[in-house]
Amino acid sequence: MQTIKVERKDDYAIVQLNRGKVNAINHQMVQEIRRAFDDLETDSSVKGVIITGTPHFFTAGLDVIELYGYDKPKMNEFFNDFGGMYIQLAKFSKPFICAITGYSPAGGCVIAITADHRIMAAGEKYTIGLNEVAVNIQISNNLIRGYSYWLGEGKANECILGGKLLSVDEALDTGLVNEVCDLEQVLSKAEVKMKQYLQADEEIFKNTKYKLRRDWLESMEEDPKVDLEQAISLWWKPEIRAKMKAFVESLQKK
Repeated sequence: MQTIKVERKDDYAIVQLNRGKVNAINHQMVQEIRRAFDDLETDSSVKGVIITGTPHFFTAGLDVIELYGYDKPKMNEFFNDFGGMYIQLAKFSKPFICAITGYSPAGGCVIAITADHRIMAAGEKYTIGLNEVAVNIQISNNLIRGYSYWLGEGKANECILGGKLLSVDEALDTGLVNEVCDLEQVLSKAEVKMKQYLQADEEIFKNTKYKLRRDWLESMEEDPKVDLEQAISLWWKPEIRAKMKAFVESLQKK
């Protein structure tokens, strides 16, 4: 694994996103997350998983600079794998906690909303949310359903259409995150919460988690062909490519 680290504790695991300063998500990271969670789902010695980032960045979202250079087949593969990762994480049956160590827009929020509990670092500049509309990326039905599960349909509608990134306080108020604490305490608090979850009978926890998520999970499109074709088509739309090129060039200057 080159973009993530997996640490085994007594009876749970910590998956750390670890790709450069901002943990930008590329195809390799998506594939490595999927492989790691496949292994952790089937490993009977692992009773739960915490996913976290590095100081100040859970992840800055998709690596638009790298993705902009993908050709059509590669981009098709990426969208397929990214959507598959989201479904896989949302259906992860064991206790799953997200320790959000800073910025978590777009792709970072996609990962975060699949968790059972989210703890975020306090910070005036940190933000989280699905701002795909603002950055000219088509959001999927599956993501809309997941966001609505936590925020409610009305608030999710308002935030998604507005391309809004929520401050830490706003995220706490809306229920997008469950706890806020100092950056240095995020992981330790996540471990405390994990130990609390692991006190429950394993089968009862899994069954209850599924019952709570059943409507959300059963509404998921396992093969979202129309969504995928729409996202791919719009990705290559000349007007959007021009805006993305300008965005990439601004990032490269930084």
